[in-house]
Amino acid sequence: MCGFSAMPLEKIRVGIIGLGMRGKGAVKRLSHIKDVDIVALCDLRPEMVDRAQNILKGAGRPVAKTYSGNEAVWKDLVALDLDLVYIATPWRWHTPMCVHAMENGKHAATEVPAATSIEECWQLVETSEKTGKHCMMLENCCYDFFELQTLNMVRQGVFGELTHAEGAYIHTLCGLISRENGYQGMWRFHQNNAKNGNLYPTHGLGPIAQCLNINRGNQFKHLVSMSSKQAAFTAWATDNEKPEMASLDDYRGDMNTTLIKCAKGQTVMVQHDVSTPRPYSRIHLLQGTGGMARKYPEARIALGHKWQTAEQMKELEKKYRHPLSRTMGKIARKVGGHGGMDFIMDYRLIYCLKNGLPLDQDVYDAAAWSSIMPLSIKSVSRESEQVKVPDFTRGAWNYNKPLGIVDVDPEKLPVV
Repeated sequence: MCGFSAMPLEKIRVGIIGLGMRGKGAVKRLSHIKDVDIVALCDLRPEMVDRAQNILKGAGRPVAKTYSGNEAVWKDLVALDLDLVYIATPWRWHTPMCVHAMENGKHAATEVPAATSIEECWQLVETSEKTGKHCMMLENCCYDFFELQTLNMVRQGVFGELTHAEGAYIHTLCGLISRENGYQGMWRFHQNNAKNGNLYPTHGLGPIAQCLNINRGNQFKHLVSMSSKQAAFTAWATDNEKPEMASLDDYRGDMNTTLIKCAKGQTVMVQHDVSTPRPYSRIHLLQGTGGMARKYPEARIALGHKWQTAEQMKELEKKYRHPLSRTMGKIARKVGGHGGMDFIMDYRLIYCLKNGLPLDQDVYDAAAWSSIMPLSIKSVSRESEQVKVPDFTRGAWNYNKPLGIVDVDPEKLPVV
């Protein structure tokens, strides 16, 4: 499925499952793309479906079919005449919904992570291969502007040969995780209270994996993972008068650090911390023989022993701005979604489906990037024992072509 092209589609008929924080935004963004028909909306909670329906009405879109009320009703949506099932549900539903969609003749796109176990990763791969249907994990951070620029710089050889990269998801979420109106049913709290490892690796990992040509000439070989003690969530719960959450025995460690070795010799560090009170960071560090880049706490590039000046940074941005940023940047920032990267992601997905092009993120990426969660949990539980990363391409990574510097032609897919 790497480089796989499905038949072009004149219009893309979409059904969206999960209409909470992420799904609501997807409805808004997709309603701006002309050749998208949002056919159906589904959520366990009727009020979320009504809210999404109002977004469509406000955009001048036709009323969608709606499904809600029980945990099996999403299958009625999948049974419709659709091209794409767009999934923005709690993690445990991602793989089952993707598999069911593909087995019923639909392409699948799911929020991150695409899978929470190695078995689920293989399910996605084998189903996509068997059905000839795309399965894309919606890793929006691959489409952020600095990440796109540095990918272009890597492809142009600016940093020389890459030797090391770092990514992270460092984002204080205690308040959101711990309340009922944060994540429905507090599902994310229960995940954090049961699993100790890197529970959310792909935001930091996805962009650097593309730079390192993972699954396309390179591969994750093995990893080791280590978690710190848990203290920050207890302190937060104590300060916020939540005694039932201040004495948990199984809550994951504050900081997880996972180290990955690649087949071509590079090392990768990925971190996860959603408890400690510290500024947001995905790190996004690329290091090579000719220089380095780091995004947080501010975007900086070094092509020698000193950081580039502000003026030099502007020149680099002008010279190496990714074609997608040039073409879509203005409208993406206007439509929104984490500063515009969400809209670029959705637009590029729909553009590829409409024009019969390979996706930028395929099922092997979904599996490899998602696999770091269960593998890190396994390593932590075994005192940081080395764990092998499965080859989900079954050797095809040796000859799969690297992701190119892609672009879009807005005349082929208008924005409304």
